[in-house]
Amino acid sequence: MALSLPTRQRRALPSDQPSSSSTPSKPYKKEDKPKRSEEEQQGQNGIGWFLPLFSLGMLRYLSATSNIIHDCDEVFNYWEPLHFLLYNSGFQTWEYSSQYALRSYLYINFHEIFGLPASWLFPDDKVRVFYAVRIFVGVLSVIADATLVVALSRKYGKRLASYALAMLCLTSGCFFASTSFLPSSFSMYAMSLSSGLFLLGKPAFAVAVAAVGVILGWPFSILAFLPITFYSLARRFKPTFLAGALTSVALLVLSVLVDYCYYKRWTSSVFNLLLYNVLGGGESHLYGVEGPLFYLRNGFNNFNFCFILALLFLAFLPIARRKYAPDLLIVVSPLYIWLGFMSLQPHKEERFLYPIYPLVCVAASAVIESFPDLFRDKYNPHDNSWPVLIAKFVRPVVLGLILSASHARTFSLINGYGAPLETYKILEHYDDDVGTGSTLCVGSEWHRFPSSFFVPEYISEVRWIDDGFRGLLPLPFNSTLGGTAAAPPYFNNKNKASDEQYLRDLEACTFLVELQLDRPYPTRGSDLSTWERA
Repeated sequence: MALSLPTRQRRALPSDQPSSSSTPSKPYKKEDKPKRSEEEQQGQNGIGWFLPLFSLGMLRYLSATSNIIHDCDEVFNYWEPLHFLLYNSGFQTWEYSSQYALRSYLYINFHEIFGLPASWLFPDDKVRVFYAVRIFVGVLSVIADATLVVALSRKYGKRLASYALAMLCLTSGCFFASTSFLPSSFSMYAMSLSSGLFLLGKPAFAVAVAAVGVILGWPFSILAFLPITFYSLARRFKPTFLAGALTSVALLVLSVLVDYCYYKRWTSSVFNLLLYNVLGGGESHLYGVEGPLFYLRNGFNNFNFCFILALLFLAFLPIARRKYAPDLLIVVSPLYIWLGFMSLQPHKEERFLYPIYPLVCVAASAVIESFPDLFRDKYNPHDNSWPVLIAKFVRPVVLGLILSASHARTFSLINGYGAPLETYKILEHYDDDVGTGSTLCVGSEWHRFPSSFFVPEYISEVRWIDDGFRGLLPLPFNSTLGGTAAAPPYFNNKNKASDEQYLRDLEACTFLVELQLDRPYPTRGSDLSTWERA
């Protein structure tokens, strides 16, 4: 019986390797390259930071310098209080009365950090200060959206991230919302940054940013941040809970302290706003109501076919489930939650959708990227049949259609509705003709007043004249009554006009800003026949 001993092959030594000169080597083939995991390939071949920062930076600069003001609330609730803090003059709304204290000065102070140095740098040019603050909020948008694009690239590849970058840059909704001085825009920045940090595997930072977006920005946006918050807590409870709790408590305490400094009483504007609109039966319907389809129409106006594709994300999810579930589904889910919730509210405004604007771009990008998956054999990932090839060709065509339609709408709004900003800029050329102490009167165009940043120093006051509007209008901050701490008796929360809001003596007007339309029926406004055109 033969006994065989187990043998072990000796490890090859470097000296055993044949030299390249003595032994002919096999030609190197692409197949011989060591395989990397799919995530490693996407991370190394994905989009770096330079492209999104550069692209978004250019577009946000264009937005900051050319964007119109889409909402009078942006002027009277944010630009005017900022102007008062910088120049000790400006309009006050009833929400800023210390009796109601619905608006947080912490949000205004955050922008004052940049506005104050700008006012020192341009002491004689308030318009430049206005655009400097706009550039500041544009930079916030660039940082947040660039983080989201890089995260998408590392997680899902360059193509999806490139589509999202193009839409974040050029869709009308993102172009206009990105440089609006509004809490809903700030919550939009937080949504982009929080989503990006979540996809990068940093749940604690994602929840902390969400807390900043809710407390410093818009408290109602908490609903949109719930999916990322809950899922992050489920992943890593302790660090995520601590980050969110500490950030929330710190900001709430800071908000109360800031509110006390300005309102001169202990109160919380964050809770006052929630109490008025949610628990206190606030009468937001006094400021207009719309039907349940308002946001669907508005979404299509601002994103055209991109919005339709975004709504189809759930329909594509079964096809691309392996790619997008669960992380991208968690990121995109606020789109449906927020859209459904806000559509049920009677009072609707375009800016209420701002927090989910980046998610519209992400969801639509994922759908476009998944077009070939509709026809690809699921057992053959390398299927290149003619339906798959056609679907691949359709992807850039659809993206081009979306961007072209967005470009058309963006420039139509800028060119068609930019008159208010340009009109008020003309006033700076009349100081030698009328001198100081002039009065600027505004008629039916009060809702297009672009803020006191566009009113030259030689004009001592801006007054409204009666055009038939019977709602409550803003009135100047009254330093005699206490400025920001004042609770003027002429303010109310019922949207009822005050007797003091209109200037009765029209002879006191030096300038009148009014819109004259040649229409066959009577329109609200002032008789311009006795005025000299500028």
